[in-house]
Amino acid sequence: MNLGQLLQHGGPHPDTDGLTIEHARGYEVCGAVCFGGMRPRAYKRLAELSGARPGDKVLDVGCGTGYLTRRMAKAVGPDGSVLGVDPSIPVIEYARRKTQEPQCAYEAGVGEALDAPDASFDVVVTCLAVHHLPEEVRPVALREMLRVLRPGGRLLVADFRPPRTRPVRHLVAATTGHVMANYQVDLLEGLIADAGFEVRGRGDVRPWLRYVQAVRPEKGSGSQAR
Repeated sequence: MNLGQLLQHGGPHPDTDGLTIEHARGYEVCGAVCFGGMRPRAYKRLAELSGARPGDKVLDVGCGTGYLTRRMAKAVGPDGSVLGVDPSIPVIEYARRKTQEPQCAYEAGVGEALDAPDASFDVVVTCLAVHHLPEEVRPVALREMLRVLRPGGRLLVADFRPPRTRPVRHLVAATTGHVMANYQVDLLEGLIADAGFEVRGRGDVRPWLRYVQAVRPEKGSGSQAR
């Protein structure tokens, strides 16, 4: 079973048109294999890049099986909190079973319509989730992330960086599907800026990730970006 077969259109949550994870355990195993032993280091680096500090309140959008959520919990410590949101009920249930950190919680929900008050989080993170959304939905989800961040709050978006060489790209297409093999991750920075964020940094995390760091401006409100 390849990664594409672990996903389904529409999925168990009626409010999203994006791809959702159908088989939680298979997705977790596939993720570990695809990172070739570099997954712990890569996600530790993402937690560092998020800028999350002890005591922060963090939202992980499209949290999947909670791999990044649990690392964010270590960053915020016992006085902070991390909420993972994903449209797939099976992965939410899997994440709850796998998580021992008491400051972690999980809810079913969609990135394009977050069930959270305005300015309610210090940090929002999302990894390997944006490319699962249809192109027209991605700006909506990013504006929602802006809305729920407090002024000055920090955003980290990480997504798949397709390989540059044609043979490896063909291999990725065969194992994950054409969406990931041809994903235009370079457009991510512009989408984030257009949503109302101030982009502060960008770069790569080996082996497969491109990240963008941004903040919600101190002045103005997320509601203006809707």
